[in-house]
Amino acid sequence: MDISTQTPLNGAHVVVFGGSSGIGLATAAAAKAKGAIVTLIGRTPAKLEAAARTIGGAQTAIADIAERESVEAVFNGMTRVDHLVITAGGLHVGKLADSDPDQLLVEIQQRIAGAVYAIKAALPSMPPTGSIVLMGGQFSDRPPANGASITAAAVRGIEALARSLALELKPIRVNVIAPGLIDTSLFDVFGPEGRAAIFAQAAEQLPVGRAGRADEVGEAITFLLSNGYMNAEVLHIDGGGRFV
Repeated sequence: MDISTQTPLNGAHVVVFGGSSGIGLATAAAAKAKGAIVTLIGRTPAKLEAAARTIGGAQTAIADIAERESVEAVFNGMTRVDHLVITAGGLHVGKLADSDPDQLLVEIQQRIAGAVYAIKAALPSMPPTGSIVLMGGQFSDRPPANGASITAAAVRGIEALARSLALELKPIRVNVIAPGLIDTSLFDVFGPEGRAAIFAQAAEQLPVGRAGRADEVGEAITFLLSNGYMNAEVLHIDGGGRFV
């Protein structure tokens, strides 16, 4: 096999939005372990500094994924971005009948508009061998009835965006990672009791008998980055959650 066609991460510059915690930090750690140069992007300087120390050193930059100017500023002075990973985005739950639509639509701004801002700003620095990984989710296939309809719309939209951009931006590759229930701070919005109940139910219902870990998703993302023939795909890492 001609290994010259592969895209190893050794020496590659990987930029991770949402890199200060959870899946983003796990991705950064996995990429760095494979020899990548990593830049962590987040909103909180202290968390970014702590995250960089956790993985043994990384570049950091401050940005809010939902704010175009701050996203664009991240890329000022960057001469090369081999891979862009966008894991930033919260979980804004609430049934539409009982919620302020503008609060729910923050999901669209963060997950879709934010991705567009970041991709647009990174493109001038991306080589033809570059790749992009966007954050989808299990809600795309199994939307819940508990007030996460806008999240479901956002992650479904990300899949369509990625597939279209894979054609538009060729040969730059664009893929989506679609996690199921992953044990991260994202679920803190439900409060301690609600969070515990969610993960207890997962342990009972999921075929694997547990929720997923951030490092498992991080390893899956680095696979998408390093495999040069993966393109326009949605990689599900959900413990079989789509089928229960």
